[in-house]
Order: sequence, then C-alpha cells, then structure tokens
Amino acid sequence: MRRRFYLAVLLLLASCAPAADNVRSLTILHTNDLHARLLPDSGQEGGFAYLAAAIERERANAEATLLMNGGDFVQGTPVSTIFQGVPVFEVANQLGYDVNTLGNHEFDYGWQKILEFLSVAKFPTVSANVTDEQGNLLTKQPYVIREVNGIRVGIIGALTADLPTLTRQEFRGPWTARPVAETVGRYARELRDKVDLVFVLSHIFDYEEDQILRDVPEVNVIVSGHNHGGQQQVKEVGGRICVKVRAYGRELGRLDLRVDVPGKRVASYEWKRIPIGATQIPANEAVAKLVAGWEAKVEKVVDVPIGESARRLNRREVQALMEEVVRQATNADLAYMNLGGIRDELPAGTILARHVWNIMPFDNLAVVGPIRGRDLPAEMTTGRSIDPSRVYRVVTNDFVAEQWRELGLTFPETGPLIRDLMIEWIKKKKVVE
Repeated sequence: MRRRFYLAVLLLLASCAPAADNVRSLTILHTNDLHARLLPDSGQEGGFAYLAAAIERERANAEATLLMNGGDFVQGTPVSTIFQGVPVFEVANQLGYDVNTLGNHEFDYGWQKILEFLSVAKFPTVSANVTDEQGNLLTKQPYVIREVNGIRVGIIGALTADLPTLTRQEFRGPWTARPVAETVGRYARELRDKVDLVFVLSHIFDYEEDQILRDVPEVNVIVSGHNHGGQQQVKEVGGRICVKVRAYGRELGRLDLRVDVPGKRVASYEWKRIPIGATQIPANEAVAKLVAGWEAKVEKVVDVPIGESARRLNRREVQALMEEVVRQATNADLAYMNLGGIRDELPAGTILARHVWNIMPFDNLAVVGPIRGRDLPAEMTTGRSIDPSRVYRVVTNDFVAEQWRELGLTFPETGPLIRDLMIEWIKKKKVVE
C-alpha cells in the first residue's frame, strides 16, 4: 500500500514537470547606467573596451543570448558632455546590443537629441510609458519581440514616472512618463498570447520594480537600472525575478534561464555579476581604438593637471567641498549641492581637469537668491543653526533651483558653470587637503 502511494506521488510530480525537450536555455547579458564611461576609472574598473571583451567571452560560452541595457548610456564624461552623447551610441554599436531603454539622462541634452540617438544606434530603444499629452510615444516602439533558441521573448521598455523631478522642463519638452506598473501591465497582457516570456527592460526606482512584481503577474523578468549600486541578490516574487548591476560598466550581469516554453515561465535561473576592468580581461582592440579616437578629441581640454589631492575624497566629501567653493565664489551665506549631482569621487594624487568633469559632467550653473531662514528647504537646515527671521544669501545649482521654484523660491543671480568654479579653485589652492 505504501509503495503504491509513493508511486502515485512520483507519477504526479513527473506529470507536473515540463518535458526535457520543452525546456530551453536563454542567457541574458545586461548592463545599466554606463554614463559614457568609455575609459576605466581610477581603480581600473569598467571601460567599454573591457566590457566588449567580456560580452564577447560570455556570448561564446552560452547557447543563446540577448544583450540588454537598462538606460542612461550618456552623461558622465567629457566626451559625452562636449559631443552631447552621440559618440557613446557609436561606441555602443560595437558591443552588439539587442535592445536598450531610455534613462532620464538621455534627456540631458534636450529631448530632440534622443531622436538623433535613435538614428545612430543600430539597436532598438523601447519605452512604453514616455508619451506626450496625445499619447504619442517618444521612441515609437513600446516593446520588441525577439525569438532566440525557439523562445519568443517580448521586451517592454519603461522609464520611472518620477521623470519630472529628474529632468528640467526645458529639456523634457512635451514628454512625460506615465505610471510604470499600470502601463507595463497593459502591454504585458497584450503580449502574453504572442510570446513565451515577457520581460521589462527598465530604468526605474526600486519601489516601481516591486509594484510590477506584485501587481503584474504576466511579467516574468525585469532587467532594471537607475540604482547605481545594483543589487547583491536576485529579487524574486512567485518565481518572477528582477536583476540589475552596478553602474559605469563596472559589472556585466549574466542571467542564465531555463525556460518552460509551453508553460510560459522560468523553470530555473542562475545569476552572476561579472567584474569588468583592465585587471580582469584584455581589451577588445577594435573598441579600444574607437574609444581612443574619441578621447583624443577632448584630451587637450581635460587631461591637464590642475593640482594635487592629499587624499581620496568620497562623494559626500566632494559635495561639501563643492558647496564651500561655490559659497566663496558667490559670497553666499549658505550653499547646497545635491548629492545626486556629484557623479564621482576625487582620487588621491594628481588632479586632472578630467576628474572635475567626471564629478560634475552636467553644465550646471551656480545661481544665487535671498531666502528667509524660515523658508529654507529642509535639506539646507539639517545640522545648521538657522535664524528663522534672517534673510540668507543662498547659492545652489540651476537644477536644484528649478525644483525649489515650486516652493516659491527665486534665484535672480546666475553665475558661471560650477565645473569651472571647481577647476579654478583647485588651480589656486594647488593642494586639496
């Protein structure tokens, strides 16, 4: 009797398991937030030529692959700032991307520039929720369908609905980002009968990832971006998963899937984060040559020694230094620079102008205005003794000022580029302590 029971259980389990010939392999290689870091950083991490070599190696060791990028190809280095992002897409073409999605920094040179990015790229960029008031899509394609190893994959693009707080209105133009989970759900249901797996390729906040995993069961996999720290482990809800890696090309993600094709689900997965840099793998020579050509166009401007740093300064220390520099330069009482606008650390040793460009790639201007103590935004009052009745002379950058104007604050004085103020201050100081 007991043997019959065990046999029945085994037969039931066998009937639930997908047949071996119905399970197929698919490898997803993915990056996010590359931010134009064509060269390795001061720690020899990243670099497009090394990333290209790693992609080539991983493709050779996989049965079937798709290469995806979760937004923010541009904005972060002199090549991108001076040539407004286009060279980054030219170099990215050599890496063989299959699909990309929009990041908020693709808007940094004005939304019209995105149209040029789309024309230069040899791979599609999808975004389902970036529309104008009439519902027209900026990228034209909300999703693409790719068939790989007999698996039909639908890939929906999504950008965080917080886009208005991350970009300036003059750069964003008529475009807004609609609620992510709601929009993704609509397209996922449309795709479900057409494909075997539904992916979301996104540049979104963690809470938006969680909403999709919780509320849109039609989505199997989220390949995400925007959080520069990536994640240590796969985020999973009910067998549906989300992955993302560190920014600046310092990691390549590899997600190996076993796909139950008739069941339209991920049967199993393995994920790893592959470190990228000059100490891990020889550079791809063709990509290295292309990168060198673009870097040669800016080296006379940025590869110029401007001073010395006695120690490494992390981003918060750079933030404090920048606030003091702009405060002195504008004779202000108080200064505020948003940490999100500080894009790199300052290494110890010789300081090049390039280091300041990498710290402040944005063409942000210093702006100054009078603010009464009681009206100061909360981020300016923490740790400070403030007289609520005093009118303070406050300096910040024009991006922050645009956000604060919604609080009724005005900044009538416009100064020079903050990047230029930093470079000139370091030249005069000679040594940063």
